[in-house]
Amino acid sequence: MSYFRENIEKMAGYEPGFQPKSTDVVKLNTNENPYPASPKVFEAIKNITPENLRRYPQPSSDSFREAAAKIFNVKSENIICTNGGDELLDMAIRAICDENRPLAYPTPTYSLYPVLAQIQNCPAIEIPFDSEFNLPAKLASAGAALTILCNPNAPSGTFISKQEIAQLSQEIKGVLLIDEAYVDFAEDNCLDLIKKHDNVIILRSMSKGYSLAGLRFGFGIANENLLAGINKTKDSYNVDAIAIAAATAAIKDQAYFKQNVEKVKAERKRLTAELTELGFEVMPSRTNFVFAKSVKTRAIDIYDKLKENNIYVRYWAYPDIKDNLRISIGTPEQNNKLIGELKKITAQG
Repeated sequence: MSYFRENIEKMAGYEPGFQPKSTDVVKLNTNENPYPASPKVFEAIKNITPENLRRYPQPSSDSFREAAAKIFNVKSENIICTNGGDELLDMAIRAICDENRPLAYPTPTYSLYPVLAQIQNCPAIEIPFDSEFNLPAKLASAGAALTILCNPNAPSGTFISKQEIAQLSQEIKGVLLIDEAYVDFAEDNCLDLIKKHDNVIILRSMSKGYSLAGLRFGFGIANENLLAGINKTKDSYNVDAIAIAAATAAIKDQAYFKQNVEKVKAERKRLTAELTELGFEVMPSRTNFVFAKSVKTRAIDIYDKLKENNIYVRYWAYPDIKDNLRISIGTPEQNNKLIGELKKITAQG
């Protein structure tokens, strides 16, 4: 006897990246920022009082929305705060999609999208990228109620121009959610599209650029009428008081944030050059990771040998990306260890 809905019974569920228990490892598999969050974050957490925890938190995370609105030049009504960017994805799919209202997205991309579609029991229209991860022309005519475009894309790290995405938002009939979880490491973004198109939602994360992956705080930016519908699926108090205080402190400290982003970009450039020298084909990345293919050694063999030496990168056995590894950008010291091991592995063939 099963206690679950048929679609839940049949689905496999989302599989997060491996989280080793030991801290004495080089962890480059889940795209965390290798540098700590702003010192102002820890000051904000230290200033949390018993009264802050006795009471429910701000239902709409108003202090964060007001701070973020000033930075992004929007109204606070244009911002919705969520328990990580993943919750915004879940809320949007629940609000917009059902058995007769499909979800569409290009593939390969963030592997949570199909899982959320299965939970909602809505059709998922998957349209393959080409080998260079260009925007698929068929995406605009898919007829989806909700289209999700991860940009920069995971796992490829590639970026589609704002002009192409603006055209897509005009051509589709439904809502376009642009997942910009990694956009802090890119040179451009689609934020201004929300002022021109009332069917666009921008997803942002505090996990990557702001080093708060353990906190679980994300937010969406969109037309307030669109957010009003999404808000109907929100948990009454979906973001806790500590997270609101910490995320607000982090986003206010733009100088520290930009400094960390530049350090990651510098290491991304160096790591790309080192991998290329070792015979890897590396996609041009606009994220805090690189997507690399070895022409000498199978990806699974490299993954296993790195793991034996307490270096963790991300590997998927999916047919379209099984020859690739996704490698998060670490500190210079972490990247040096990675390159050292890769030199030994590729020398063995």
